[in-house]
Amino acid sequence: MKVWQCDDSRPVPRLVPAEVETPQPGPGEVLVRVHAVGVTPTELSWQPTTHTKSGENRRHAIPAHEFSGTIAAVAAGADGAVGDEVFGMNDWYAQGATAEYCCALASALAPRPARLTHVEAASVPIAALTAWQGLFERARLQAGERVLIHGGAGAVGVFAIQLACRRGAHVLTTASGRDRDFLLRLGAQQVIDYHTERFEDVARNVDVVFDTVGGSTLQRSRDVLGPGGRLVTIVSTVESPDDELAALEGRARPRQAYFIVEPNRQQLCDIAAMLDAGQLQPVVSAVLPFARAAAAYAHEPMRNRRPGKTVVTVIPPGEPSGEETP
Repeated sequence: MKVWQCDDSRPVPRLVPAEVETPQPGPGEVLVRVHAVGVTPTELSWQPTTHTKSGENRRHAIPAHEFSGTIAAVAAGADGAVGDEVFGMNDWYAQGATAEYCCALASALAPRPARLTHVEAASVPIAALTAWQGLFERARLQAGERVLIHGGAGAVGVFAIQLACRRGAHVLTTASGRDRDFLLRLGAQQVIDYHTERFEDVARNVDVVFDTVGGSTLQRSRDVLGPGGRLVTIVSTVESPDDELAALEGRARPRQAYFIVEPNRQQLCDIAAMLDAGQLQPVVSAVLPFARAAAAYAHEPMRNRRPGKTVVTVIPPGEPSGEETP
């Protein structure tokens, strides 16, 4: 099968095309014929891309771990049937979906929302689950609370805004001013232009900060929390990010600081139901063909990107999903 895989460049690998054997699903897994795959541009530098779980150098990793496609084979102990259309994610250390086929635990997949195309569905799993788990499981966001979402125009941010609004929260978000109108239409009550405004001068006594930016934005966010405020971040630059947060001068550790998204079939099914009901909107910033997958991870094309997620089409829309090469 055709894939895009990492070469041996360090510290950040480059993507190169290759042909490898089609994987075989293990117990509890299904083999998915990938139609479209969501891109996280920073993934090439992440630990699971460059190293194995045991810490050894990893070679030829296939990136991208959220996708939409069709089940092509079902292993023992796995739910699903050949031909089922599904979307979801697989393990960060597994071979990803920038390929004609990938394997995933059936428990990490859900039926593709009927209202969505494969391209739209591929933009959802990691971003929507991250927003769901950060806001509802970690921060315990409640109706009527004030939440500040950093990076509102990003892949996670657009879902965080929509889910927080559905929960009945008052949503403030940081973003570029060019995205203001779009984010207001998504449901944000206030958009703070990070180019011209300091969010500390605008946001006061917020109940929850949901951070997708990190760095100084994360550190400065503590100053806007009210009594009992909670800070959640998905960005880490150190081995123990909770310790970094706790060490900030004169501050107590915020509750539930850092987390990594986990597969969750029930949450994905709930998200799919909301998408089918029109209560959530997928946001695709750009679509690239499989032949240009490497460009999706390049910095240059991302400079003028629009809100949401970049998606690579492995099988172009309208093309049959048989064994032929896309």
